[in-house]
Amino acid sequence: MKTIGLIGGMSWESSLEYYRLINQLVKEELGGLHSAQSLMYSVDFEEIERYQREDKWDKATDLLKDIACRLEKAGADLLLICSNTMHKMAEDVRSSIAIPLIHIGEATADAIEKKEMKRVGLLGTKYTMEQDFYMTKLMERGIEVLIPEKEQRQCVNRVIFEELCRGDFFDTSKEAYIQIIQDLAERGAEGIILGCTEIPLLIKQEDSPVPLFDTTYIHAKKAVEIALGADYK
Repeated sequence: MKTIGLIGGMSWESSLEYYRLINQLVKEELGGLHSAQSLMYSVDFEEIERYQREDKWDKATDLLKDIACRLEKAGADLLLICSNTMHKMAEDVRSSIAIPLIHIGEATADAIEKKEMKRVGLLGTKYTMEQDFYMTKLMERGIEVLIPEKEQRQCVNRVIFEELCRGDFFDTSKEAYIQIIQDLAERGAEGIILGCTEIPLLIKQEDSPVPLFDTTYIHAKKAVEIALGADYK
């Protein structure tokens, strides 16, 4: 079994879910008392969020590259950035290490292709929904990406940073998300990407009229497949 390196803390609520899912998937495959070999470096998200808000992505990039190198030196065989938004600097991080970085957007594109879908909706932070670093990974596969209207994007982003990343879950926000998902489905989305690792903590498949792509689960599952290699069924 290979050792999975995780850059977590963005936020720690979703990083906890990564750890749970990875270990659960390993146990399901290998049985007994098996669990995942993993290393996690958990950042102070206050610092990361400030870099995002102040458009200091270069500082965030330098921080993640340093952490990636530390995890590689500590023995990680592959790397996950436990955040959709922070894949904005994924290619820079990739270039700083010799071990594979498993890109959450690429793993999600794989999952969408398996469902043979060509048009999907995307929910995430404003950075993920409005910038091209994430959508490009999907569009390269011929997948059309729909995003919510401006006011809806503001709502999605606000709930992520002011509620979900703080561990707060409110019915009113869930209802707003459900309406946004329904609107995207009416616009032609065949499925919806939950493109922020906190959103699956609020929204479940039963809340959506179309299939959901839980990026946290997809990312964790891809890591386990690679970590187990020939041992994976």
